[in-house]
Amino acid sequence: MKRTLNAFFVLLLVFWLAGETAAWAQTATSTATSTATSTAPLTDVQAQQQDLENQLAQLEQQIEDQQQQIDAYHKQGNTLNTQIKTLNAQIAQLNLQIKAVNLKLQELNGNIADTQTQINQTQSQIDQSKAAIAEALQTIYESDNQGMVEILLANNTLSDFFGQVNDITLVQNNLRVTLDAIVKLRGQLITQQQALASEKTDTENFRAIQQAQKQGVVATQSQKAVLLKQTQGQEAQYKKLLAQTQATAAQIRQRIFQLLGGGEMSFGQAYNYAKLASQATGVRPALILAILDRESALGQNVGKCSYKTAMNPTRDTPIFLKLLAQLGMDPNSQASYVSCANKDGAYGGAMGPAQFIPSTWSLYSSRISQVTGDNPANPWNNSDAFVATGIYISDLEKSASCVSYSQQIPSDSQELLERCAAAKYYAGGSWYTYRFWYGQPVVNQANAFESDIQTLIAAGN
Repeated sequence: MKRTLNAFFVLLLVFWLAGETAAWAQTATSTATSTATSTAPLTDVQAQQQDLENQLAQLEQQIEDQQQQIDAYHKQGNTLNTQIKTLNAQIAQLNLQIKAVNLKLQELNGNIADTQTQINQTQSQIDQSKAAIAEALQTIYESDNQGMVEILLANNTLSDFFGQVNDITLVQNNLRVTLDAIVKLRGQLITQQQALASEKTDTENFRAIQQAQKQGVVATQSQKAVLLKQTQGQEAQYKKLLAQTQATAAQIRQRIFQLLGGGEMSFGQAYNYAKLASQATGVRPALILAILDRESALGQNVGKCSYKTAMNPTRDTPIFLKLLAQLGMDPNSQASYVSCANKDGAYGGAMGPAQFIPSTWSLYSSRISQVTGDNPANPWNNSDAFVATGIYISDLEKSASCVSYSQQIPSDSQELLERCAAAKYYAGGSWYTYRFWYGQPVVNQANAFESDIQTLIAAGN
């Protein structure tokens, strides 16, 4: 009778755990992405989040308006007065972007804190369940060591006997379901926290880069003001001085080009690799160079860590080890180091100059080999890395979302298409959020490289 009561007690406890787990899963699913504090009513949380989204939307529209003004100034020609107006518009745009970044950080900080609370609560549930699980296992163990005759004699009636047998079976089934559900939920929340942490780190990097860009624009504006003073407003004198400062083709070719994933080469060498990729994909060399430029890293930790500490162990590590075996490379050598996980724990693992993760590289490897002849394609090889970037960007430019986005302003469709593709290269599905914070600066850099390339072409290089 005592064993029957124990089994019945364990059964009720396991059913309670299953019910609590289901309720907890439903609550966590509905609130894991909320920016709420633990005490704020749900309606207040929704109102706060909507207010942030509205403010972000307004700022993004103002950023778009400023970009249109900048583009209009560029089309007016390279005069001193136009340059000053352009720089003023760029400063205004950067100030708007910094405000938008601050709002995004506010939203992300709330999300990450809430997700961490959910993870802690789930872990607490798992810890509290240990005693009940141990007793349930003990009950199952005792029942396994009893024969049917012994169980029958231990009960006063046949109904008690069959009830105990059924209780033990239910305990076994519900124990497994309850534990699996709790562990699965905690895994889901950890995954979400990693995604939010990664976005938070990216946004902080954007803010730091934008502050640096603002300082650079202000410094350039100051230089232009000094130049205007020196020329006393005479456009002819400005043109003369401007021509004296323009780099020659030889200087451009010898300029050091630092790669996104580490390493460096001359700009002339980088341009040759970009031309190879462009001929195979149709993406202009200047855009490939801008994406692979070190300045586009936005403070990321690239090429500094062992795969053991940086890489997603299930998604990427098996593919990584298989690739290195094919290439004859030691996965533990510094030559095969990958990008580090960030300070919040989001996985790194990106390889070589183009910073592809192994699972993405495997999708493009055969297409890269068709262009370069390297089989398998090597992410640490410069020609393979440049071609990989070109192929990836080409695919992104052809995506439905980028094509649709480029049609918003038909007169600037190519710029919008490249802006979208660059943002997708960096942020994937979150590209729309990053179209100004990452996409547009890359396009601006590409345009600067385009000017250098035209100088090389004019000189017959």
